[in-house]
Amino acid sequence: MVSNAPITTGYGDLTVIANLSGDVPGSTEPGAPSTQTVPGSWYGYPSALPIIDTAPGWYKVRLAQRPNESAAWIPADKVTLSASVDRIVVNLTSKRLTFIHAGRTLMDVPVGVGRTATPTATGTFFVTMHYPPPDSSYGAFQVILSAHSTAIESFEGSGDAIIAIHGPVGADAAIGTTGAQVSNGCVRMHVDDLSRLAFVPSGTPVIITS
Repeated sequence: MVSNAPITTGYGDLTVIANLSGDVPGSTEPGAPSTQTVPGSWYGYPSALPIIDTAPGWYKVRLAQRPNESAAWIPADKVTLSASVDRIVVNLTSKRLTFIHAGRTLMDVPVGVGRTATPTATGTFFVTMHYPPPDSSYGAFQVILSAHSTAIESFEGSGDAIIAIHGPVGADAAIGTTGAQVSNGCVRMHVDDLSRLAFVPSGTPVIITS
């Protein structure tokens, strides 16, 4: 639980996170009537949503659902708070991922990013969960993001095309030391590099730039 913690937009050293224990009403403005339901879980994992603004009794949070970078105001008394001092930055031009902890860069590594026809979405997103991989080529886990493909509506009949950070899926050589455009939008990493993201909390900002 974090009390009186500074609220940031995800670019500072600390991000405060709203943890939901169930569905809560979402509004377009603080104090306004509810226009949506913010789900308490997403694909079976509790919702941990970064707070990007505050008003008395209200938090504005980023959402995991489409459209990308969507947000809603939710009542402050419906959540508990935690915090993350982590941040992930992916630069699509340099094809590198930077992992920052408490203001210190701990990792700056080459990655595989989306191909021209299936680009990796840009914007400010967040970690929603660590999810089991479909097979060992993805590494020990996938870091599922709140980002969704802008080119694919439904990947392999899943009903969505959610962007994740995961292992190389056979593209180790292509990624090499310089990175490569090899994916349908996900960010692929060498397995050893991916392992260093094992303990990044849900709600941690992920900034993807072109």
